[in-house]
Amino acid sequence: MTATVARDAVQARFAYRALTFRRRLILLGLFGLLLASFIVDLMLGPARYSASQVLEALFDPAGVPAALRVVIWDIRLPVALMAVVTGASLAVAGAQMQTILNNPLASPFTLGISAAASFGAALALVFGVGLLPIAADYIVSINAFIVAMGAALLIHVLSQSRGVTTETVILLGIALVFTFNALLALLQFFASEQALGAVVFWMMGSLTKASWNKLAITTGVLALSLPFFFHRAWALTTLRLGDDKAASFGINVKRLRLEIMLLVSLLAAVPVSFVGTIGFIGLVGPHIARMVIGEDQRFFVPASALAGAAILSASSVVSKSLIPGLIFPISIVTALIGVPFFFSLIMTSRKRSW
Repeated sequence: MTATVARDAVQARFAYRALTFRRRLILLGLFGLLLASFIVDLMLGPARYSASQVLEALFDPAGVPAALRVVIWDIRLPVALMAVVTGASLAVAGAQMQTILNNPLASPFTLGISAAASFGAALALVFGVGLLPIAADYIVSINAFIVAMGAALLIHVLSQSRGVTTETVILLGIALVFTFNALLALLQFFASEQALGAVVFWMMGSLTKASWNKLAITTGVLALSLPFFFHRAWALTTLRLGDDKAASFGINVKRLRLEIMLLVSLLAAVPVSFVGTIGFIGLVGPHIARMVIGEDQRFFVPASALAGAAILSASSVVSKSLIPGLIFPISIVTALIGVPFFFSLIMTSRKRSW
């Protein structure tokens, strides 16, 4: 009997190590895809360069022509890095929203956070209204951030009401989407022709708005958030078993949900406030990660980040490649990727328990 137990324990240990090794290989593969897309993103533009020229400019900027150095370091690198960081931020935010709400349709886009950011930005673009008067240089981004955070807090407060289910929270988010879209349409009705063009362009999302300062802020928020998610990985993984099961392990479910909701709202609002509305990354990225790596948060969070970053980076490549010399708004590309996935997710979620 003892020998059988020992043999089973050894087999279980080897199976766990094999699973861990496979997950690490998947993470390495996702990183490889992201790196390849990142390099291609730097290669493409009005002036096209080879991979060797891009790598030489990155690692030996003093040894390349001044024009190549300026194009790579001052123009393309902030945009390419912003695609990586924004994709990772939105995907991680979507992953944790799906975890705490136990719903596959939860994401910053479907819960109305992106629509709220669009309305906040439009207030500044149409009427010049700044919610923080001291932030004149970043009035559009600050407005978008404040309204997006307000929408996220409203969702959390309503979700704590008695009898509210996770499905109800999703419906509340959809209601916010329609509400902010209606308010946005009202602002567009009163906007001048110039302001209307600015609002429409902002809503389409554009990585070309990236700068080193915006990149630093977005990267800082992501860098501060990830350690907390890893620290709470066990609790978040247990939460997928249900509230009662998680509570039986000594987890304060309400407090955990509040902490995560505040953090993911910040994680989603900051990049959206800088680059505009970008949909479906927070929905598609986590589901790809879940399909290839499972629910263990120690691997699920980095897989979601890598998948989201790779998708947005690849979308940036596609936006430059459709018509030479023309860069399509990034949200058009992500929507073309995300809408079919969204439909398939709705259909499959009806056939199985998520």
